[in-house]
Amino acid sequence: MGNCVTRGDFEWVYTEQPHTQRRKEILAKYPEIKTLMGPDPHLKWIVSGMVFTQFLACYLVKDLSWKWIFFWAYAFGGCINHSLTLAIHDISHNVAFGNKQAKWNRWFAIFANLPVGIPYSASFKKYHIDHHRYLGGDSLDVDIPTDFEGWFFCTPLRKLLWLFLQPLFYSLRPLYVNPKAITRMEILNALVQFAIDLIIYYLWGLKPVIYLIAGSILCLGFHPISGHFIAEHYMFLKGYETYSYYGPLNWLTFNVGYHMEHHDFPSIPGCRLPMVKKIAAEYYDNLPHHQSWIRVLWDFVFDDTLGPYSRVKRLCKLAKES
Repeated sequence: MGNCVTRGDFEWVYTEQPHTQRRKEILAKYPEIKTLMGPDPHLKWIVSGMVFTQFLACYLVKDLSWKWIFFWAYAFGGCINHSLTLAIHDISHNVAFGNKQAKWNRWFAIFANLPVGIPYSASFKKYHIDHHRYLGGDSLDVDIPTDFEGWFFCTPLRKLLWLFLQPLFYSLRPLYVNPKAITRMEILNALVQFAIDLIIYYLWGLKPVIYLIAGSILCLGFHPISGHFIAEHYMFLKGYETYSYYGPLNWLTFNVGYHMEHHDFPSIPGCRLPMVKKIAAEYYDNLPHHQSWIRVLWDFVFDDTLGPYSRVKRLCKLAKES
């Protein structure tokens, strides 16, 4: 498969993540940004519509041939499921019902998880808070690839394989890098998910279940929407560890592309992140950003200077739990 060209370590830095200081500066200059914080009243209705669309699709695909099952899983169902994982991302920040209704957000995330076919939401919440608190933190931020991933997936063909296998690595990496005890919510997430999978199987057979799960695996792997996994934090320019994307796929992904703005203000729902950029334009307009997730994937595979090692890492002190 060829010899590696990218060299072998992460970009180690010894400074704090940039988002904390930028957040302080922006709030001092534009205190009105605080009015953007709080729940998105439309999110629960949009997510519910997506969930029931997938249940309807389960009924519609039950008699299709297998080739059409996988076609529609990649072209349609997987896009919805990937979008739902990004809704779960937003919900993990309590923007569906607000911070005062944290449990409602957790249960609603389990509901949003149903078409994905695999229990995901509770585990994601458990680790995602560390991604924000310890961005790039060694052994804390499980978004960072392992040394094995950086060492092995370093040629175009291997990087392409790595992109296909993203769902596998995102699922297993936390168990190796930063294992945590299974929570009650994770058990409930799994029980509810597998119960729904069994009900779908009982009503309409195996094909709808495969349609849901295959769509999730395929579209969280090598797919245009999956460009956001690489675009968000892989170091395309030295010294910059977070990048936004301002292209049209934000319409399908709850504005996850506004990633610098999101890390600066995690409690602002995706629908209002464009307002952050508009209000504090001078803080964002001159920062490097992406316009195409497809171009991101292309460059990642074929640029010899990019690979799983293209991440900023730092040593972080554990915050005291309140």
